[in-house]
Amino acid sequence: MGGAKLLALVLAASAAAAAMPWPADAQCRLCGKPTTAREDPAGDGDVRIEIETNLNFDRLILFGEGQGTAVIRPDGSSSAEGAVAQISPRAMVGTAIVHGTPGRALRVELPRRIELFSLSGGTISFEDVTSDLPSLPRLDAAGNLTFRFGGRIRISGDADGEYRGDLPITVEYQ
Repeated sequence: MGGAKLLALVLAASAAAAAMPWPADAQCRLCGKPTTAREDPAGDGDVRIEIETNLNFDRLILFGEGQGTAVIRPDGSSSAEGAVAQISPRAMVGTAIVHGTPGRALRVELPRRIELFSLSGGTISFEDVTSDLPSLPRLDAAGNLTFRFGGRIRISGDADGEYRGDLPITVEYQ
């Protein structure tokens, strides 16, 4: 009688183990998050960029219709010319942090010019993108590099509205 109970417990344990999910031998390529990052042939790890502060001109005070520019420099200073009478004091310079292998040299590319678009279909130019990056950027001992960036908005005509755009920044190991 004791052997029958033991056999029943072993069968019950086997049935419970068979019902538990087991990891698949092959991985589903569609289940994971896709990556578009280029593989690092040296195998030293990835380089990542994180935008800490978005570049934001906030509000521009226009003085009539005509051409004008507003500039935010990487040091946080700003200026206005032409039809742009003033830049809001809440305007902010953009800040980015690069993370990677400590001490590695980097190549950072910022576009010279992009278009900004409003919901009403208007466009304005954001150009002369500048940063406070050193001429030979390098990650510090902790594997970080912080830099600030700014540029010039060029306005012509009636440019009322909220404008947005993407500023692609490329960072690679050298």
